[in-house]
Amino acid sequence: MKKTRRVEVSRLVKYPKYGKTVRRRTVCYVHDENNDSTLGDTVEFTSTNPYKIRISGRTKHFINAFGEELMIGNAEAALRRASEATGGVIAEYTAAPIYMKGNEKGAHEWVIEFNTPPSSIEAFGNALDKGLQAVNSDYEAKRFKNTTLNAPLITPVPQGTFVRWMAERGKLGGQNKVPRLFNDRTYVEQLKELIEKF
Repeated sequence: MKKTRRVEVSRLVKYPKYGKTVRRRTVCYVHDENNDSTLGDTVEFTSTNPYKIRISGRTKHFINAFGEELMIGNAEAALRRASEATGGVIAEYTAAPIYMKGNEKGAHEWVIEFNTPPSSIEAFGNALDKGLQAVNSDYEAKRFKNTTLNAPLITPVPQGTFVRWMAERGKLGGQNKVPRLFNDRTYVEQLKELIEKF
């Protein structure tokens, strides 16, 4: 049973008799061909007969500082839309929350290294924001009239920044990947410090 995983499918449904919304759960035992899923991963079904899954979000690659539940799949889809809308080509990126201070609202900061810069960073940020709202209803709710989140802050960095950063951390090459989404500002602050050095 090494390649078998227990997956809980959770959904909200309206209870017919009383009209209240209740959570329904179904447990499935699925085949994980590469045996690389871990506890807490979010998955997408690729087949229902037999059940097969693809990992759509890692527990370490998310931002949920304000209840927005932003996963890597959402981020990739929104970045693709923003790139198509503005002509930008992304080499590397990472994102982290900007925490609320006093009366200031929170936001997300996206540190992006472009192979080809977009026509306008502001237009890219707007397209990214709209893309995230289109693919993630929790993010959309937090952005509604800027109730909880302000628009994302885009911080472009020079080419080669991420390679230098990974090398400084001893994480260059092999199986090491740039962390895309992180629920605290550690990586973003390290990158910004690196930029100030050069």
